[in-house]
Amino acid sequence: MLALFLKSLLGAAAVLIIALLSKTSNFFVAGLVPLFPTFALIAHYIVGSERTPADLRTTALFGLWSLLPYALYLLIVYWLSVRASLTTTLLLATAGWIVAAAALLFAWTRAFPAA
Repeated sequence: MLALFLKSLLGAAAVLIIALLSKTSNFFVAGLVPLFPTFALIAHYIVGSERTPADLRTTALFGLWSLLPYALYLLIVYWLSVRASLTTTLLLATAGWIVAAAALLFAWTRAFPAA
């Protein structure tokens, strides 16, 4: 239970840092904070401690490929930010991420069926 609480504190700390940075003259740095591997560290620790090194390696490789849906999300936000409302921009960017993530999962499970 303590481990779960500590993990939730990491997420809360990330949100707090983003909120604080967004109010500074370097507001754009808030876009870097979500890329800090907070949740990746947790995932890699769990996979690395419960599974084989090869499984951890596969998890890391999938993590690299998972940057593609995130990149699509950012491209949609960038393009729509001056063309649509904030709500529309974020909804469409999230929808793009979901579609790209689903395509990634579909392709990954076909390419690596045993993984």
